[in-house]
Amino acid sequence: MPKPGSKRGYGAIPHVLPFVLMLTGGGRSLEDLRMIHMDKGLRSLLHLDTLPSTDAAGDWLRRTGEGAGLAGLDRVNHRIVALRLRKLERRTHTLDIDATQIVAEKRDAAWTYKGERGYMPMVGHLAEAGVVIHDDFRAGNVAPASANLDFVKACEARLPKEHTLTSVRADSASYQADLFNYCEETGKTFAIGGKLDAPTLAAIAAIPDSAWTQYADCAVAETVHSMEHTHKAFRLIVVRYHHQAELLEKDRPHYHVIASNRTGSAADVLIWYRQRGEHSENGIKELKIGFGMERMPCGHESANAAFFRIGVIAHNLFVLFKHSALGEGWQRHRVATVRWRLFQIPGRLIRHAGTWVLKVAATVAEDFAAIRSRAYAFIHDPAPG
Repeated sequence: MPKPGSKRGYGAIPHVLPFVLMLTGGGRSLEDLRMIHMDKGLRSLLHLDTLPSTDAAGDWLRRTGEGAGLAGLDRVNHRIVALRLRKLERRTHTLDIDATQIVAEKRDAAWTYKGERGYMPMVGHLAEAGVVIHDDFRAGNVAPASANLDFVKACEARLPKEHTLTSVRADSASYQADLFNYCEETGKTFAIGGKLDAPTLAAIAAIPDSAWTQYADCAVAETVHSMEHTHKAFRLIVVRYHHQAELLEKDRPHYHVIASNRTGSAADVLIWYRQRGEHSENGIKELKIGFGMERMPCGHESANAAFFRIGVIAHNLFVLFKHSALGEGWQRHRVATVRWRLFQIPGRLIRHAGTWVLKVAATVAEDFAAIRSRAYAFIHDPAPG
């Protein structure tokens, strides 16, 4: 991170660490930083002797978002992701990308395509690792389909050495020929939501009745399709739903299409594509609801971009904590559950015989000791095993 502008200024740690603690603990705004200020025991353990005021924290976010600090936060997140991947022992990865709306009545917020003022950040998840590898905080009037190939390349560039991106999944905003061509040229599997334009509807109409496989709630078929600028044709998986007829309307089928080059049956491709709902859509919900990114604290877009990236760092540190320090059975829990079952357990911090002692209930003392032991082992030897 960049050094402070003067000898009397705060470095990055006194600014970033309180934000991470606040967001992980359930805080949502700059004013919630006051809880960190008042927690003398926590500050003593973390050697946070002096902390910036909430006004100073807001000014720092703005300077960070406008200068080199945003790239510095990106490098910090890169290191966290690398630690998670080292723990995972995996070299090939699936990337899920999606844009998400953040409603914000701020003075510089633009109108989104949904008719609300706010922002439209793009988020890239590594599905198997559960971490956000990259984020692009965008103005609200930037279309979700804008520069998606550039974003995929930016995510790929942030992978550690010897790690490769082998698959890409996205919704219909990424239904773009240049992205399809890039995946084909670099040997990546893709599954991307399609658009029901005139050529697609014509291709669906040409599918014979015998090609449809009936399931309890839908029918699935496939055909071969291409776009004007794609270099190679791709599979078009078609899902047909029958919805209840509305008043004075016929019961017409509703279609959902997926463009893919993945091998296997159409049902297998559909199942694999739908997994992005857990890894990307629910992952974004965890980032926004679990870590407070559903609202932005500042009136400047640059400051909110820095705040959002700190939220990504807090999210990824929590994922690293779950998989490195917590025992079996904890990995499936969201941060809200871990707060309730672990973070909110009352304890008392005392000084005894020249050392700090944390007193907790006997029923959880063994769990606390095991968590501390695993965390200590990971810090000193983060390699698997």
